[in-house]
Amino acid sequence: MRVVTFGELLLRLSPPGEERLLESPELHTCFGGAEANVAVALSHLGVRCDYVTRVPDNPLGNAGIETLRKEGVGTRWIARGGGGERLGLYFVEPGADLRAMRVVYDRAGSAFARLDPHSIDWPAVLAGADWFHVSGITPALGEGPVAALAGAIACARARGTPVSLDLNYREALWRDRNPRPLMEPLARRASVLIGNPAAVSAMLGLPADDRSLASPERARGLAEQLAARFEAKRIALTRREILGAREHGWSAVLYDAETRSFAQSRRHCVQVVDRVGGGDSFAAALIARLLAGDRPAAALEFAVAASALKLTVPGDFSRASVEEVEELLRA
Repeated sequence: MRVVTFGELLLRLSPPGEERLLESPELHTCFGGAEANVAVALSHLGVRCDYVTRVPDNPLGNAGIETLRKEGVGTRWIARGGGGERLGLYFVEPGADLRAMRVVYDRAGSAFARLDPHSIDWPAVLAGADWFHVSGITPALGEGPVAALAGAIACARARGTPVSLDLNYREALWRDRNPRPLMEPLARRASVLIGNPAAVSAMLGLPADDRSLASPERARGLAEQLAARFEAKRIALTRREILGAREHGWSAVLYDAETRSFAQSRRHCVQVVDRVGGGDSFAAALIARLLAGDRPAAALEFAVAASALKLTVPGDFSRASVEEVEELLRA
């Protein structure tokens, strides 16, 4: 099986421990980005994955590509910008007790934002692909990325390749812009829609909030609305409950529009080390198990367990193996 993901690779910088950003001169670095996180998680779950992006032809770009290769991700289709271009950055300040986590983006004008949509040969990239995964972050990054994304989804659909779209709403990237005119056409072409209620509301305009997944009846109702409006075959909705400063409840539901079946996962109570990448590891694990032929309910339980494990490790990447996830499920 082979999956292709497309999005922006970022360099993440975080202060040590629970310090405030720039409280000390020390910053820890790692690479990340939603679609790169999915690619890495898939690789560790034993699924071949190629990642498509554009990075500068400089030491930061080189380091990012080398990191992906070490994680087992295919980098053949990564385009290189000029040496004077820049890699997008983002800063993560961890939360503590009453202080919420804070994210600061520094990615305007990056090599990826300058992407020429005609520079990617999507028929060649997607030849032999069994799945294509993207997120709602890319449309916020500029005309080139959104045009490339639309072309990629059109190519995948023409080839009969399933497309998953993680809504992934990032308020700081949209600022005063309304995402719906860009997101709704993309959502209508996705086979699988993934998101949480806040993203559903912001990106697609359906009324949804924290109460939308509070009961199976409400969750199914929201999933059915999404499936009917956007004609997606499957709807996956994640729920994060903030139980304490570090304790989160983590669960999800999956609705299959073709069979009208509905599954709700068990709820994991997690002592969170790093909340970044939880949704990405959920998407990766769901894709992996659906491709493996699991029944939707089993694929959902696996995906929620895999993403719960991610919340317990620092950094963007999930490196959980199939055996580790299955051990958690047995426990």
